Amino acid sequence: MATGRTHRPATRSRGIPEATVARLPLYLRALTALSERSVPTVSSEELAAAAGVNSAKLRKDFSYLGSYGTRGVGYDVEYLVYQISRELGLTQDWPVVIVGIGNLGAALANYGGFASRGFRVAALIDADPEMAGKQVAGIAVQHSDGLEKIIDENGVSIGVITTPPGVAQAVCDRLVAAGVSSILNFAPTVLSVPDGVDVRKVDLSIELQILAFHEQRKAGEEAEAQAGAAAVAQAAQENNGKGPDGDVPAVMPA
Repeated sequence: MATGRTHRPATRSRGIPEATVARLPLYLRALTALSERSVPTVSSEELAAAAGVNSAKLRKDFSYLGSYGTRGVGYDVEYLVYQISRELGLTQDWPVVIVGIGNLGAALANYGGFASRGFRVAALIDADPEMAGKQVAGIAVQHSDGLEKIIDENGVSIGVITTPPGVAQAVCDRLVAAGVSSILNFAPTVLSVPDGVDVRKVDLSIELQILAFHEQRKAGEEAEAQAGAAAVAQAAQENNGKGPDGDVPAVMPA
């Protein structure tokens, strides 16, 4: 089976925009759900709605893959699943190491969705000597002293950092020096990496803060709407029974 070290997806060489690459997993998730329900074809409108994008953007994204669908029929679900999986590099095995086996690291190790999406947790690594040898998700935790050897023996090119922020950069430096060229960072800190190394940062607190902003905005809009409705009701009550001039009751001619 191929490993992540020797095979890399061709998205950049084919000129696919980063924004399109970021949406491909959304399409794949929606398509996988359709495939599991044995749906053979899907229209761009249906798939766009399931992925949370507009259909024009979806069609433009798929044009980069060379997929244009069939008028009146739509897109072949199974073929698109394969096509997007291939473009994302998910038709091969990607060994992954998780460094920092605290609550979050252990939760990721126990996540069952990795294997079905082309990722294999090859090793769990922690600096705490008391963690060494403990089983997490059926995998024995290994001490960080052997990080470089573990990466080399497993052909790892993707590392996941779930350490405290104070040690994340040092862990990152060791991963990069050992040959890891893609890092998923859960530590609440910004990592510095050389050219050629990709870092994706996942900060749950930032995501919650963004949601809080939207909640506050919705609450403000709702308060404004209620105030507007109250003002209209008050004006209607004040004008009740008055004529068009507001002071003289309207009298219909006999």
